[in-house]
Amino acid sequence: MGLICEKGRLWVLDQTLLPNKVEWLRADSPSKMAKYILDLKVRGAPLIGVAAAAALARHAEEGADWEEFRASAKLLRRARPTAVNLMAAVDRMLAACQPARQEARGGKDLAGKAAAEAERIFDEDVALCRRIAEHGARFIKDGESVLTHCNAGGLATAGIGTAVGVIRAAHESGKRIHVYVDETRPLLQGARLTAWELESLGIPYTIVCDNMAGSLMRRGKVRGIFVGADRIARNGDFANKIGTYPLAVLARHHGVPFYCAAPVTTVDLSISTGDGIPIEERSPEEVRRDWGPKRARVHNPAFDVTPADLVEAMILDVGVVKRADLIKGRLPSRVSPNSRVRHEPKVDRAA
Repeated sequence: MGLICEKGRLWVLDQTLLPNKVEWLRADSPSKMAKYILDLKVRGAPLIGVAAAAALARHAEEGADWEEFRASAKLLRRARPTAVNLMAAVDRMLAACQPARQEARGGKDLAGKAAAEAERIFDEDVALCRRIAEHGARFIKDGESVLTHCNAGGLATAGIGTAVGVIRAAHESGKRIHVYVDETRPLLQGARLTAWELESLGIPYTIVCDNMAGSLMRRGKVRGIFVGADRIARNGDFANKIGTYPLAVLARHHGVPFYCAAPVTTVDLSISTGDGIPIEERSPEEVRRDWGPKRARVHNPAFDVTPADLVEAMILDVGVVKRADLIKGRLPSRVSPNSRVRHEPKVDRAA
C-alpha cells in the first residue's frame, strides 16, 4: 500500500523512486497531494481516490472551513482526468460533508464527517480488492504463466490490488504460477513497480519489453492476461495504461483469454462507450528523456481504450461479467457509486 496515516500525519510512498529507494513523503496539504498525484508519486486509480479523500479529511481536521474544503476538493479532482475513482471519491467527500456547511464552518462537525467518510472509502477499497481477488483467482490454473501490464497491485490501491491481487490470490492458494511483467513504457511501471511487488510476495516473474508480448503468445507461453482499469464505460469498454489495447488485440488473435479486474468504483455509468472517456496527454519529456531530440514532436497519451468485445471477462468485486453480457451492455446493477460523477473538460498536459 502506498499511503499511511500515522499520528495525525498523512504519508505517501514515492513510487517514482521504486524499486531503488523507499521514501515516504509527508502530504500535509491538499495542494501537495494534488501535485504528488499529478507527478505519479502516488498513482493507481483506486489509490488516488483514497489519497484525495484522506487529504481532504486532514485538511478539515486542521481547521479548514467549508469554502476552503470545497476549493481543495476542486483542485484535487482535476489532478488527473481519466481515473474516475479520483473524481468519485472527491464528490463523495463533498456530499458527505455538505450538511456541515451550515452547522459548523470548519468546526468539529466538518472534520468529523470528513474523517468518517475518508475511512469508509479506504475500508471499502480494501474489501473490494479482496473480493476481486477471490472472484478472479479461479481463472488461473496450477502451472500456468500469465501476463500483466502496468501496475495493478497493492501500490495502486488501498488493498491487495486488482489484477495483481488476482495473481496474488492464485499464488497464495498454492498454485504454481509464473508472471510475465510488461515493462510498460514510457515510465516502466511494470518493470519498476509490479516486479518489485511480485518479488516481495515471492511470486516468480520475468520482465519483458512491451513489444515482446505477441511473441510470447505465439509460442504458447502466456495462458491468460490480467490488467486493471482506470475507467469503465457503461458498455464495458475500458481505459487502462497505454499499451493495454494492443495486448487485447494480440490476445484475441492468439486465443489467449484477456481479463480486466477492477472495482465497481471504476465504472462510470454516465459514459455510454469508451469513446467518451477523457484520455490524459502527458508531458513529452516522459518520452524524450535524455536520448530523444529536444525539438521532437511527441504523442504521449497515458491511457488507451479497449473495446468490451475483446475482453473474455470483467472481474468486478460484485462478480464476473462474461463477454456475452459485456457485448450486450449487461454490467451488474450494483455499479451506481460513480453514476453521478461530474465531469470536467478534457485536460491536455502536453508541453
